Amino acid sequence: MYFVYILQSIKDDSYYTGVTADVEERLKEHNEGSTKSTSHKKPFNLIWFCGFLDKKKAYDFEKYLKAGSGMAFRNKHLI
Repeated sequence: MYFVYILQSIKDDSYYTGVTADVEERLKEHNEGSTKSTSHKKPFNLIWFCGFLDKKKAYDFEKYLKAGSGMAFRNKHLI
């Protein structure tokens, strides 16, 4: 399975959306600072995640959530 997840930075309340096959391990990586794009915003809380059987569908949904209308959907329904 592939999971789309949303994290919230404890430091500045910003959100990060990503895809992974292991949510627990990925959260650990973000909080350890081993993810370059988010290391300056750690630590994080896991806010939401959803599983997909199809890798492409997971990445397509992540892309949607990062777009303008997807962010509005995220803000209204997921966080």
